Amino acid sequence: MPSSLRASWAWMLLIPGWAVGWAAPSSSARSDIRNCTTTPPFLPPTVTDTSGRLSALRQRMQSYNVSAYIVPATDAHMNEYIAERDARLAWITGFTGSAGTGVVTLHKAALWTDSRYWTQAARQMDCNWELQKIVWMDAIGEWLLQEVPAGENVGLDPFLFSIALWQGYTRVLKDSGRTLVPIEDNLVDLVWGSQRPPPPTSPIYLLPETFTGSTWQEKVSGIRSQMEQFSRSPMAVLLSGLEETAWLFNLRGSDIPYNPVFYSYTLLTTANISLFVDGSRLTAEAQQALRAECPGPLCVQVEEYGQVRARVQAYAQGDVRVWIGTEYTTYGLYGVIPKDKLVESSYSPVMTTKAVKNAKEQELLKVTHVQDAVAVIQYLLWLEKNVPTGAVDEFSGARQVDNLRKAQEHCRGPSFETISASGLNAALAHYSPSNVSSRKLSVDELYLSDSGGQYLGGTTDITRTVHWGTPTPFQKEAYTRVLMGNIDLARLVFPSGTSGRMVEAFARRALWEAGLNYGHGTGHGIGNFLSVHEWPVGFQSNNVPLTKGMFTSIEPGYYQEGDFGIRIEDVALVVEAQTKHGTGVEPYLTFEVVSLVPYDRNLIDTSFLSEAQIRYLNAYYEAIRRRVGPELQRRQLEEEFAWLQRNTEPFSGGSLVAASLGTLAVTTLVSTLLPDRQA
Repeated sequence: MPSSLRASWAWMLLIPGWAVGWAAPSSSARSDIRNCTTTPPFLPPTVTDTSGRLSALRQRMQSYNVSAYIVPATDAHMNEYIAERDARLAWITGFTGSAGTGVVTLHKAALWTDSRYWTQAARQMDCNWELQKIVWMDAIGEWLLQEVPAGENVGLDPFLFSIALWQGYTRVLKDSGRTLVPIEDNLVDLVWGSQRPPPPTSPIYLLPETFTGSTWQEKVSGIRSQMEQFSRSPMAVLLSGLEETAWLFNLRGSDIPYNPVFYSYTLLTTANISLFVDGSRLTAEAQQALRAECPGPLCVQVEEYGQVRARVQAYAQGDVRVWIGTEYTTYGLYGVIPKDKLVESSYSPVMTTKAVKNAKEQELLKVTHVQDAVAVIQYLLWLEKNVPTGAVDEFSGARQVDNLRKAQEHCRGPSFETISASGLNAALAHYSPSNVSSRKLSVDELYLSDSGGQYLGGTTDITRTVHWGTPTPFQKEAYTRVLMGNIDLARLVFPSGTSGRMVEAFARRALWEAGLNYGHGTGHGIGNFLSVHEWPVGFQSNNVPLTKGMFTSIEPGYYQEGDFGIRIEDVALVVEAQTKHGTGVEPYLTFEVVSLVPYDRNLIDTSFLSEAQIRYLNAYYEAIRRRVGPELQRRQLEEEFAWLQRNTEPFSGGSLVAASLGTLAVTTLVSTLLPDRQA
């Protein structure tokens, strides 16, 4: 799945291509989007009437003495996916896209979102809302300065804004005479009232020991050791990310779509453990596990979720130092800790520890990817048989692959909304079909399937692009160049401690040399039955250096607007590389691909591939046969086994000779980007 910009502020720092690469087509003469220039305005049936909601919100704003109110698209834990009760931006605007910021003044309302969602916003918002297409922080600030008179207040909920975003708004309003005011009563919630979806009531349960890498007591002890060794010796760690608490205590829930987490905070001190959660939802087994070491330093005290701010504020009055990860901590909690008592890093020690899987966690994820490969192979065979009959559309395809996954042992559902895109829809990197509008799959078009599953042993994410007919020469070249990028990065050898950003260009080299590119991230971390986008692993500038034991996706692509899209995505484990010369220091690293589904031979033009790339493909296909073949036979899936054998035939020796000239280009790029690499 294309890696998203996680934090609520970061989506505005658009990668080139998101901002301009997929702009919406001209709106003239379209009947499915609003037209606010006519009298009366033309509004399609998909819009939401927000007049009453805005009127009520403005009354609340006046009672709190603010002239503008900022509404983000995130929740109190900076989640990528949010629950319905936290979809405040969607409720007040009608716009349901995953990225955006709304600002309401006493006389105007505006939404900022990027080019992926311009058409969607015009389909869903009424004419009470202006659509702003320049999404930088400064653009929102300039609009506020224009619409809010000097001497007046701009309000926001401090529990919905990251520290960086709060500081950004403070910067753009500085010395302007406008004051940024934190309002702990969320004004949208007050207007939403009884219509707002209720809090979750589903159980919070203990992950079976079979699927955990270590006990929660071992994890807590490990984090406390890091606290002791840290330079400023913090006495406590505050955890705000939902994945952090879920991982630390081996607990799981279902509060957030596609993510097995639950609303919670943790304050872990050197002597005590406080878990802020709705304790009534903990299963008896979970409660027993948390209190097994009571009394003592490994006794978990369960406190009410809503008491976290008061508890942290009270704790911070003592002679203490509190360690926070700034990427996941909201300003609402950050602001109650005196600055001289803060120990700040981008990510908490739980977040960075969780990113490096131990041997058992690695094996769980590998086994899970074998299961997942069975489902994806079943799906590709099903498509091969049914698409020529005209019986499959994007939505039914997505539903089929989801159902095939759910039939796998220990699967608990999809890890994100399945991307099932045919033809021109595949050019939209984040497209997902609906049962209202869904294109028929055709043997004459490229089809992109990006899907994943949540299994007790791990989370999966894989993309395959296929064509059942005769692709054009350009489509084959583009696909092959995407594949070359996938291979070049997957087989790269690099020094320990190398950042993903430094080696990301290897995934783009083959595209760049033909004047092609893609506008999304190259990869993201992935969890053990947690998030499909697990930070802080990946290839962006704010990701941590790659370390042995980390899992990341590798997913280059190419998107021809209005025509087709291509993406190839695999999950890979960072492992120690076997090099010719040892350095006597930290080992060199490389990737081991754990996704085990063959690529579409119909789209591969081997004349573009180097000898090394073809050898890599053959070795990868042999690994697929060795690991997935026996599982298909064990389940008596003979038709799928035959399909696997056909699609993993090794590429011939003739291809190796034809491709041998490509090796020099890769070697040159290695020496350019990694000049200190040992021969």
